[in-house]
Amino acid sequence: MKVLLINGSPHREGCTYTALKEVADALEQNGIGTELLYLGVRPIAGCIACGSCGRTGACFVEDMVNEVNRRAVEFDGMIVGSPVYYGGPAGQLTAFLDRLFYSGKGCWSGKPGAAVVSCRRGGATASFDRLNKYFTINCMPVVSSQYWNQVHGNTPEEVRQDKEGLQIMRTLGSNMAWMLKCIQLGKENGICFPEMEPRVSTNFIR
Repeated sequence: MKVLLINGSPHREGCTYTALKEVADALEQNGIGTELLYLGVRPIAGCIACGSCGRTGACFVEDMVNEVNRRAVEFDGMIVGSPVYYGGPAGQLTAFLDRLFYSGKGCWSGKPGAAVVSCRRGGATASFDRLNKYFTINCMPVVSSQYWNQVHGNTPEEVRQDKEGLQIMRTLGSNMAWMLKCIQLGKENGICFPEMEPRVSTNFIR
């Protein structure tokens, strides 16, 4: 089993990475493989609602979004990490996730997801809430910890002083490993992900 951890910070080994690394170490200690994806610093295009993914099965922008969706079969879970900017997740990360999940058409459904946020002081819970919405609209079980998944600090060194925050990360990793093992055990005993009903879409215009 393997979990994809997405580092949505422009800093490759900054505060967000420090939090994700703590989660990854806990997963590895519980026998779960990990892969850390760094989105980098180049601009990531947002969704322009062109609808081409509905016809082709992929986003018309050929970048990491399509690569990650093509590799979805390799991963059993996902953890998304972001710094907090103006009370919300990093813009490049949300642009990536908008296109990833919209063009993915359910390839992540049934796979546990979790969000991790890093902030100097405030805005963590608002960012955490925003990121969790990606999982809950895509039929992904959300993995929790002993508190909201956040660390505090302005540098990696300061994050390492956030003893509670790091413990939250380790608990999250252990809980993710436990859920993945439970899901695998269920599959081995004939308990599969529920079959979806045909999708119904409505609006509020009468």
